[in-house]
Amino acid sequence: MDRPTIIDIARLAGVSKKTVSRVINNSPLLSKPTREKVERIIAETGFVPNPTARALALKRNFLIALVHDNALDPALVEVQAGMLAALKHSEFALCVHFLDCGPNAALRAFGDFLEYHRPSGILLMPPLSEQDELAGLTWEFGCRCARLGAKPQTESPGWIVTPDRQASADAVHRLVLAGHRRIAFISGREDTRCARLRELGYLDAMAEHGLDRGPALIAAGDDSFESGYAAAELLLEVSPRPSAILASNDEMAAGAVHAAHKSGIKLPAELSVIGFDDAPIASRIWPPLTTIRVPLMEMAHAAVNQLIAPEASESTTHDFPVELIERGTTAPLHASAGESGAFAFQSG
Repeated sequence: MDRPTIIDIARLAGVSKKTVSRVINNSPLLSKPTREKVERIIAETGFVPNPTARALALKRNFLIALVHDNALDPALVEVQAGMLAALKHSEFALCVHFLDCGPNAALRAFGDFLEYHRPSGILLMPPLSEQDELAGLTWEFGCRCARLGAKPQTESPGWIVTPDRQASADAVHRLVLAGHRRIAFISGREDTRCARLRELGYLDAMAEHGLDRGPALIAAGDDSFESGYAAAELLLEVSPRPSAILASNDEMAAGAVHAAHKSGIKLPAELSVIGFDDAPIASRIWPPLTTIRVPLMEMAHAAVNQLIAPEASESTTHDFPVELIERGTTAPLHASAGESGAFAFQSG
């Protein structure tokens, strides 16, 4: 049969056109024998549903949109890779949308995007994922929404989360086990929940060990390399000087490494530095940066499955443990550069 239509499939299966449409759209309103019969006819004839007709019938397009507010965020590469892997062999395509607005304007711009493109699903990157208004708007448009980021304060659907607070605390614990007592922290953007939780994890662990966690050991950054450099310059002037620095992301940690080099401080013999995220910069600086790896590819893959097959993903337990990737910027206190190591851990 040349290019069979939905009418041909209905006739061959002895069912209505609406029944075939329900099979194509995975409707639960069908008996198993009817579904299997129609699916067998579709497979035998090589029928391919008309995407335009389906989109009109369902009032949505077969797009999964990744919505972000920072085109330079290195996390985007990993998230896109995970999404594309999940979408492979599916009928959905990936759309990447940049939302560069203040909170109120962002809501209007996002509504225009949803109205015009009518995607089937949305994955919100942080910090946009922390705006409940944006997530609520997707539901108003009948669009599924997944949200990537730190654990929310209240239970809400669609979240794919990592244990930022515990991971940060675990990094401090490992530094303490390696003999470090003066451990400083470079905080990230105040308007993001993941940065706040990473700082709280640092404070938790320092309090647990009875260590100084005063303001002299905490310097503010904004997630940029430059802010990490400036923060580290301040921290390295504190007396007594910290023997280790934990930064809320890798860009700032790289800035701290650069500041140490400029001050003539040897890494890791005189200073240990740990970053967060395992961004590309972590393996490109010297010495390569020890960092907490967040499994963004795996998280994005799970988010897409949640969007395109919610029934199947409901029965799946998502566990995304982070891992400390040991490289060249950490060592036991007073150890030589050749004795760095023994930092690997996993946090679930």
